[in-house]
Amino acid sequence: MKPVLQVALDFLNLNRALKVARAAADAGADWLEAGTPLIKSEGLESVRQLRQRFPHHKIVADMKIMDTGRIEAESAFKAGANVVCVLGAADDSTIRECAEAAVNYGGEVMVDMIGRISPLKRAREVRDLGVNYLGTHTSIDDQMRGSDPFKTLRGLSRSVDLPLAVAGGVNSETAAGAVKAGASIIIVGGAITKAKDPGEAARIIKEAITSSKVVRTDLFKRARGEEIVKIFGMVSTANLSDAMHRGGQITGLMRITPGVKLVGRALTVRTYPGDWAKPVEAIDRARKGEVIVIDAGGSGPAVWGELATYSAVRKKLAGVVIDGAIRDVPEIRNLKFPAYARLVIPNAGEPKGFGEIGIPVHVGGRRIFSGDWLVGDDDGIVAVPQSKAVETANRAMDVLERENRIREEIKEGGTLSSVTELLKWEKK
Repeated sequence: MKPVLQVALDFLNLNRALKVARAAADAGADWLEAGTPLIKSEGLESVRQLRQRFPHHKIVADMKIMDTGRIEAESAFKAGANVVCVLGAADDSTIRECAEAAVNYGGEVMVDMIGRISPLKRAREVRDLGVNYLGTHTSIDDQMRGSDPFKTLRGLSRSVDLPLAVAGGVNSETAAGAVKAGASIIIVGGAITKAKDPGEAARIIKEAITSSKVVRTDLFKRARGEEIVKIFGMVSTANLSDAMHRGGQITGLMRITPGVKLVGRALTVRTYPGDWAKPVEAIDRARKGEVIVIDAGGSGPAVWGELATYSAVRKKLAGVVIDGAIRDVPEIRNLKFPAYARLVIPNAGEPKGFGEIGIPVHVGGRRIFSGDWLVGDDDGIVAVPQSKAVETANRAMDVLERENRIREEIKEGGTLSSVTELLKWEKK
């Protein structure tokens, strides 16, 4: 089967979905998918509209059928779908019912293997139930945790003779690799639907599929491990807070160095108010790129100033966050060293040596451990637990990508309220 590009329209709003569908179709997309969020929010009217507006395209209804196979498949085929998706986790009887409905209506069935513990075993079982395609699918939630989107695909391509679809994590860099790994149907969602220019994005990915071309991108891909440093540098603290369900913020601290972003892992310090011995000792212990996070009880005297900053710059540290007092602000700003503090006062304390380095601290209303990530900009600071750093970074990038698309739709003549159909989605 010649590789085809399927665009997953995973919107909640039909009007937004249809705009992107038109741009993608004009740019060469082969199949258009009414995504599960779209079907759940707008119903099968989304399939009817796609069929009406794109009579020569194959329309996929991603129903994710789990039960009542014939009823749900029939309804989608009647609405205009060419392909209906059923979950591999469904009973054999449900999948068979979908396949029999497809025969009656001249349609096809794709089995989505999302969430299967043993996808190869299940694929061998369902291939004899009359289905047409198998879909390997890395869920969005798994993508956020840095999962390999092609791991299952490689295994299935060596063992199953049905045409394979791949979804989850496909972009202009990875589309050619998906074909090489054995996919015939390349399902792309966010890399097109969240692009500033969905038509251009579809064109580039279609070219990548047909010519095995790799086109580099900074967006629409998910990081693993230390790759998240780049993402933290790109996203804002507002993006991160949204990704953390409106949380993560450190409160009550002032930005000392405007226009300089803070990104790094924490090295924590607990000291007594005005005792600057442990904060200064932490500079020697810190590694390149770390942020010294100081719990000084939220009061003065100052535990940090110009000379400590100069030492930190020489060590190539990423910044300092102080729940306490700082001084020598003009000099720190001249050094362009990212710094946050609760107070600015001229008097320093004494280096008595009380306190500890590397223990959990309380700063700005949050408990922070060494190894947690700190990101700061003009909106403030967000602390990201190290155990959730990869997922949070990837979810923040998803927030940024979605906002980029909305911004373009506003430029085209809408408003935030009209683009998102705000009144429709207010809590009832």
